[in-house]
Amino acid sequence: MFKVWRGLASTAIGLCLVSVTSAYGASGCSTQECHQGIVDIKPADHKMMRTLKMTGSQHGDPDGCVMCHGGNPKATKKEEAHKGVPPTLRIAPGPKDYYPDPGSIWIAEKSCGACHPGYVYRSTLGLMNTEAGKIQGNLATWGFKEVQDYSVPWGNYDVHDIDSLTPLSGTPAYKQYMKHQRTIYPRQYPQNLEQMPKVTMDEVNADPKMAAITYQRQSCQRCHIGVRGREKRGDFRGMGCSACHVLYGTDGYYMGDDKTISKDKPGHMLKHKIVATRKTGGIPVEACSSCHNRGKRIGVSFQGLMESPYGSPYNEQGNKQPKLHTKRYLFIADDLHHQQASRKGNPQGGMLCQDCHTSIDMHGDGNIHGTTLAQVEIECSDCHGLTDKYPWELPVGYGDEFGKDLSKNPRGVAKERLVPGKQFGYPYEAEDGFVLTSRGNPFGNVIKRGNKVIVHSATGNDFEVPVLKVLKDEKKWKDPSAEVAMYAVYKHMTNLECYSCHASWAPQCYGCHVQVNYKPKDGTPVTGIDWVASGNDRKPNGQTAESILGSGGITSPGKIVETGSYLRWEDPVLGISGEGRVSPLMPGCQVTYTIINDKGETLLNNEIAQSPTEARQLGQKHVPLAIDMAPVQPHTAQRQARTCESCHTNPKVAGLGLGNGTFGLRQDESVVMDLMDATTREIIPAKHSVQIPAIPKLNFDWSQIVTREGVQLATVGTHWPKSRAFNKQELDNFLRAGTCMGCHQNMSEAELWEKVSTEGTIDSKEHLEAMNKMIKFMAEQNLKPAELK
Repeated sequence: MFKVWRGLASTAIGLCLVSVTSAYGASGCSTQECHQGIVDIKPADHKMMRTLKMTGSQHGDPDGCVMCHGGNPKATKKEEAHKGVPPTLRIAPGPKDYYPDPGSIWIAEKSCGACHPGYVYRSTLGLMNTEAGKIQGNLATWGFKEVQDYSVPWGNYDVHDIDSLTPLSGTPAYKQYMKHQRTIYPRQYPQNLEQMPKVTMDEVNADPKMAAITYQRQSCQRCHIGVRGREKRGDFRGMGCSACHVLYGTDGYYMGDDKTISKDKPGHMLKHKIVATRKTGGIPVEACSSCHNRGKRIGVSFQGLMESPYGSPYNEQGNKQPKLHTKRYLFIADDLHHQQASRKGNPQGGMLCQDCHTSIDMHGDGNIHGTTLAQVEIECSDCHGLTDKYPWELPVGYGDEFGKDLSKNPRGVAKERLVPGKQFGYPYEAEDGFVLTSRGNPFGNVIKRGNKVIVHSATGNDFEVPVLKVLKDEKKWKDPSAEVAMYAVYKHMTNLECYSCHASWAPQCYGCHVQVNYKPKDGTPVTGIDWVASGNDRKPNGQTAESILGSGGITSPGKIVETGSYLRWEDPVLGISGEGRVSPLMPGCQVTYTIINDKGETLLNNEIAQSPTEARQLGQKHVPLAIDMAPVQPHTAQRQARTCESCHTNPKVAGLGLGNGTFGLRQDESVVMDLMDATTREIIPAKHSVQIPAIPKLNFDWSQIVTREGVQLATVGTHWPKSRAFNKQELDNFLRAGTCMGCHQNMSEAELWEKVSTEGTIDSKEHLEAMNKMIKFMAEQNLKPAELK
C-alpha cells in the first residue's frame, strides 16, 4: 500500500476534501460548555484550517476538531464527546476513534497522515522513532556480540521496510546515491529491526553485562517520538508529529484560553497550535533540545549550554539554578548560526534547526537508517562551497564520501522542490535555482541568487551565506590565517570537516560510570520506567502506557545511577569520522559498569568491555577498550576558528591525552589516602579504606585514545568502519610541537644570538614578519631547507 503514496502525494489535500453527507447539524467542540476559548490549530485563513472546518462540517463539526481528534461533536458530556467518531467518518479518511493526541505516531496515519501521505511511514522507520543507532552504539560499548562489526539488529519497535529498498522520498540522484550507500554499507541500512529484547534476573546473573538492557530501556530510550516526553522540567512534549509540531514550554504550562485545560498543572502544550514553516512560525530550537540534550548533546550545545555539576551562581534567594532536563548548565558560547548577531547586511536573529536540516534528516526517507550519518543528508559545503568552487559546482556526495570515488560532474541546482515540499512547504521562489544537498535533494528554503546563497529562515528572516569562493575572489578574509587554512593549505578543505576548525569547543564528559542495582530497598523492589515496553503498550486511541500525565508507564526491575569522572569543554579531540574525514571527537559511551543483583551481590565492579571489532578493522594486535570517543558534529561553530596552535601543538587534540598521556596512569589501581611509608608505600594504619576504587582495565586517561606509536587504545565510533584515531604517520604530520626550538635553541650561544636578536622584545606580529622575511630570503637565494643542514 505504501507505494500508492507516491501517487497520493500529489492529491493529498484532496483526501481531506472528501464530502460525506451528514445527519448532524451545526455544532462543534468549542461551545461554552466545552472548549470555549480554544484557538484554531492553524490561522483561520490558512488552507489547512479552511479544509478542516469545511470537511468537519460534513461530519457535524464546524470547528473541524473531529477531523484530527475524532470524537462525538454532538455529545453534551465529556465522556460521550471523547468517544468514537461520527458514523459518516468511519467510511471517510480520518480518525476511527477519539484521539487525545492526534500526532501520536501509532494512529497518525488516520489523522496527520490523511492529508500528509508518506510522512507517518517515513517517521515510523526513521531514527527519531527507532533510535537504532543509539542502541547499537551503547550496547557495543558493553561488549554485546549482536552489535559487533557495525551490525544494527534492534530498535525500540519491530519495524520492516515493506515499501522497497528505494527511498520513498528524494530525487533520482538522491535515490541512486542511497542505493550505492546501501550496497557498500548494508549493515548500516538494515531492512528490518526487532524490538530490543527484555532481560530477566536469571540472565543478568548468568551474564552480568545483560544489565545493559535495563540501563538502555530505562535511561536512554525516553527520547523518541513513539512515547510522550518525560514529566520533568524541559522534557515536556507530545508524541509522534506533536513531539515537534506542537510546542511545550520548558515548565510545561498552558497559556491558552481553553477553560478545560489547567494553567497550574505542568505537562500541557503551550497553545493549541501547530508550528511548521514560515506560514505558521518555525519550530524553536528549545523544542528540539527537549530530546537532544544527551548523547551528542547537539541541541543544548547549539544554544551554548554545557552541563555542570555545580548549579552556580546563586539566585537572589540563595538557591542554585533550577534543573533543566534533570541537569544544570554552564553557558559557554552558542553556535554562530544561533547567535543574534549576524554578518554585515543580514538581519539580527538566529537560525532554527529546521533551516538547515531537511525533511529527510528529520522524518527519514522511507528506509531504515542505522545511524545518524546514514540518515542526515547535509554538509557545510552545501551552502558555503569551497574556496575554488561554488556549492552548485561540487559533485553529489562531496563531504559525504565514506571512501567513495565521486563523479566529476557538478550537482547544479534544482528548479523544483520535492513533491512534499511543494505541497506543504513555504512557497519560496526558486530564483536561480534551489541549492542541493550533498546527496542531491533540493533545499526547499535555500536558493541561488547569482553567485550568492540565500537561506530563507522559518523565523521570517532571510540570510545571505558567506560563500567561500566569493571571499577568496574578492579578498574579503577577515584574518590572513583564514586564507591560509581554507585556501593555501587546501587539504584542510578536502580532508577535514569544516567544524574540525570552527567548533572550537565541545562538551566533554569523560568517563560514564553506570551502576545497575537490582537490590530491593527496605524490602521494596526498585524499578524504573521501561520506555520501550511503555511505547509498545499501545491503545486504539494512540496512547501508550506512559502518555497520560501521572501514569508513570510500565516499569522494570533495577535502579540506574550514573556519574562521570570529569568535565572539559575546550580543544575537542580530533580523529577520523565514518565519512573518512578529520572530525571532532567527544566522549560517547565511555562506560564502566557495576552490576549488583537482587540479592545485593556485586556481579561486576568497574568493568570495561573490549572491542575486537575495532582491532580487526585497524589490523592491530592490541584490542582497544570499548569506551567510545565518538566522531561528532558538535553544533558549536564559532566565527573565530581554532588557531593553528590549538591543534598542531596540542597532544590532547591529537588523541594522546591531557598532558601528553602523563595523567590518569594509576586508574587501574585502588588509591588509599592514609598514612604511608614514603619508601615502600605501605599503609601504616591497620584499619584503612580505599579512597578511589580501581578500574582494572584502565591504565591510561579517559582523554587518550592512541599512543604516539599509533596504537589505538580506545574505540573511536561504533557505527562505521572508517572511524578511528590518527595513525602514526598522521600523528607525525599533524604534530608541529617543538618548531620554536629551531630558532630559540641558539639563545644559549650568546655571541650568535646577539647578532640576530634585537634589544627588548618583539610582539607576535613582528615575530611572524621576521619569520616571513626569513622564508622570502631563502626563496631569493634559491635555498632549500635540506641545503641548510
